[in-house]
Amino acid sequence: MIHESRALAAHAQRLARRRWRQLVWLRGEVSAGREAAHALWRARDWQAPLWVGEAHAAPVEALSPRKARSRLGGEHQLVVFDASPGFDPDALGVLAGTLIAGGLCVLITPADWGAAPDSDYARLSDHPTPWTSLTAHYLERLASILAASPGVVRWQAAGGLALPALNGGAALTPAPADSACRTEDQAQVVALIARLKRRRPLVITSERGRGKSAALGIACARLLKGGLSDIVVTAPTRGAIESLAERLTALCPEGDWQGRERFVLPCGETLRYLAPAELDEQVGLGLAGGDGATLLVDEAAALPPALLAGWLAAFPRVAFATTVHGYEGSGRGFALRFRAVLERQTPLWREARLETPVRWAPFDPLEAVLERLLLLNAPLPEVTPGAPIQPRAITQQRLADDPARLEKLFGLLVQSHYRTRPSDLRQLMDGPNTGFRVIGETEPQAVLVTRDEGGFEPALAELVARGERRPRGHLLAQSLAAHGGSRAALTARWRRVARIAAHPARRREGLGRALLEADILDARARGVALYGATFGAEAALLDFWQALGFHPVRLGVTREPSTGEVAVMVARALDDEGERVLAALRGAFAASLGGLLAFELAALPAGVVVRLLGTLPIKELSARERQDADDVAYAHRDPALARAALAALARRASVLAVQAALDEEVIGHLETLAGWAFQNRAPHHAPREANRALRQAVCAVAKATLSPWKPQR
Repeated sequence: MIHESRALAAHAQRLARRRWRQLVWLRGEVSAGREAAHALWRARDWQAPLWVGEAHAAPVEALSPRKARSRLGGEHQLVVFDASPGFDPDALGVLAGTLIAGGLCVLITPADWGAAPDSDYARLSDHPTPWTSLTAHYLERLASILAASPGVVRWQAAGGLALPALNGGAALTPAPADSACRTEDQAQVVALIARLKRRRPLVITSERGRGKSAALGIACARLLKGGLSDIVVTAPTRGAIESLAERLTALCPEGDWQGRERFVLPCGETLRYLAPAELDEQVGLGLAGGDGATLLVDEAAALPPALLAGWLAAFPRVAFATTVHGYEGSGRGFALRFRAVLERQTPLWREARLETPVRWAPFDPLEAVLERLLLLNAPLPEVTPGAPIQPRAITQQRLADDPARLEKLFGLLVQSHYRTRPSDLRQLMDGPNTGFRVIGETEPQAVLVTRDEGGFEPALAELVARGERRPRGHLLAQSLAAHGGSRAALTARWRRVARIAAHPARRREGLGRALLEADILDARARGVALYGATFGAEAALLDFWQALGFHPVRLGVTREPSTGEVAVMVARALDDEGERVLAALRGAFAASLGGLLAFELAALPAGVVVRLLGTLPIKELSARERQDADDVAYAHRDPALARAALAALARRASVLAVQAALDEEVIGHLETLAGWAFQNRAPHHAPREANRALRQAVCAVAKATLSPWKPQR
């Protein structure tokens, strides 16, 4: 064992000369594997070695896989990843990116890894399915890839080490003229950020390890030292900007971090970190943005385009940076969805790409095997325009048996969803009660992933509704019981949409609708009572689901820090039991919506508010309400003294807007009216201008939706 660990330490030195890293697969009896890894730990003086696993089982101080993100921005030369009790793919994805050139990532597994699920599968199991009964297609796939990969060091805990040849090597990257930067393309990106132009946002994309966040930090230092007084930085989490903060601190040692959210230079120049939800709130209040302000968004792919579009309008100078693959999110999906926003709002936007790795050299063996293991760069299927739209069901076993199709399906899901993690692939392959439906055989054009939920015993449903139990899984049904108090929602059987995606070149062709309609027929035939989905409250998504006959049944009351959106749940009844449950859920939703909009959801976008109001039962205005609306529109009645009538008008008009297309100008007036009537959002800061805008809105909405509308002049 000592001989093998010394041989590996010497191998790491050869890797360092090529600026490469490598994965070491150490398998065998658990205690022997840990002892071998510990011997390697002691074989040389590694830079910041890190042991990841269960603390009580590690021979040194260990980091829990759940805390892997706390090491973002760190640098390690040896990472020992003890997966013998359970494998966390997300943690491996995060920590492998912290490994520097000449580093080793040691993965400890049992000898028969892949033959059965491990204890980390407990996170997949839904009540009442025990994790031990799940399939292990995912682990079997990993073991197969490691066994066949030429760039993996294979080490037997009982003895035996196979070191692959290090063929070739990377040419040294010439040092850039900018001494603060590691590569020439990083220097070019820093220069572009430092010269941001008004209404010409910059979009920076890169694969991970290319120094994207560090480039933002270098540029921030230049901008602050150049006298820019107000820079705002945002990212899905504070941890995502650690590299930015590190470079900023190194280049501006005279500056001072006040907490973790504010960096100030002696002359007052300030950089602020704001979480997405806080930034959106401050933009709405006029406390962020405006002339002279600069916004830098890191890991923009993990944030919804609607949120980014609002910031784009508020800040004259903006740079968006994102990883185009990896655990951070789907940069490909970001590029496809956000491009349309940029073209519409700022057609002079620019794009820059970082190609050269910073922490390792091209052709790095570790990066190559990780891309295959975790599908960090899952391929997008080829487009087959005009092919028949024929949804077909497919099993998890068939996907496991067809790696090429699996990778293409995952590629579809990655590009359409802004939060995709390596563990999502394990959920797809081995999650219980998971169904698939696809369009396209060898080249999937669209995919639907569903989960079956509910069917609880009444006694357990009662405990869940009372907050005394929270069994694992059943996201939608259990939320309606735990947060909405509906016992029947948990005893009924549901099918929930987990993911739905279409090829970007074939969107708006009805592929998603065809998948859902075919699956709804299947669910009805199997005795499922309700079909549902949950997603971020966004106008376009609500339009899609409402057009398919789904109704909102619950709204979240807080915005997710990483997205700035609240969740909305929608449902459609499939049988008589489902109709009864849905009627009760819709009634509760209608009763609570007004209060939520006035308080917890006062910042919900007006377009979403109109669509939600449009799902409520239609109510005709009384003669008194019509008169009040007329007095506001054509006389001198203060709108605040007729709020109830104007809220009734906005509600009725919203129902008509959902049922039939209204003129775009009328919709704009309706959003103004609804935002004021239900959320107290004035259309203008000046009271006189606000009243004038409200009178115009009342007049336009009433003319378009009230028949006959005979104003008293």
